[in-house]
Amino acid sequence: MREALIVIPTYDERDNVESISRAILEIAPDVHVLFVDDNSPDGTGEALDRLAAADARVHVIHKSGKAGLGRAYITGFKWALERPYGLVFGMDADFSHDPAEIPVMRRAAEEADLVIGSRYVNGIRITNWPLSRLLLSKAAATYVRVITGMPVTDPTGGYRCFRRETLESIDLDAVMSNGYSFLVEMAYVTWISGFRISEVPITFEDRRSGYSKMSMDIFRESLWIVWKLVFRHGRRRRRVPGPAHGPGGGGIA
Repeated sequence: MREALIVIPTYDERDNVESISRAILEIAPDVHVLFVDDNSPDGTGEALDRLAAADARVHVIHKSGKAGLGRAYITGFKWALERPYGLVFGMDADFSHDPAEIPVMRRAAEEADLVIGSRYVNGIRITNWPLSRLLLSKAAATYVRVITGMPVTDPTGGYRCFRRETLESIDLDAVMSNGYSFLVEMAYVTWISGFRISEVPITFEDRRSGYSKMSMDIFRESLWIVWKLVFRHGRRRRRVPGPAHGPGGGGIA
């Protein structure tokens, strides 16, 4: 099985980083974990340094300021590509993404170029969300599907596993978005380029501690970025024709 790295962006996640790291490494002791911290004022960075000093499988990058989710992931992806990792995960630090799903997603990545842990494929599996937030999330997913034509049930889902070759094919410096729309852009660029995307069902649990980083600026970016993506790619609403790049063919698994 390919060597895997879990990239976890953090900002004010001091109460979560030790427990999420321990849970990941108990489930998948052969993976490495990279935390990318946006200069958290709550002491997250110091907690991460202690974790990295105690376990060689844990790594940390300290950024100089709060640059946002997308920039943190790009930093982590570039770090991964400078090393021999074959699979690169993205997940949250707050246990909304269950570490128990890591082995499932690794197996799915044997036949797909990008695996998305979906909250909505074959039903809805979300706990502890108010109805208003669920409706907003479902509306956002439909909005993205209609405008881009991308047949993914959960394009804003943040629990993901990329094959190395997929990330190598993307010009990370050209990625436009930074907030949660970064997740949409990465999925769209992967799909429009002919790579195979697989969605596996997960149960999403609202964060156990800390606070949400969603803001009105992030929400507004999410609304317009899909239009910018479509026009950048010649208003295409289908993946590029021709042979697939990945192990299982293009499209959705």
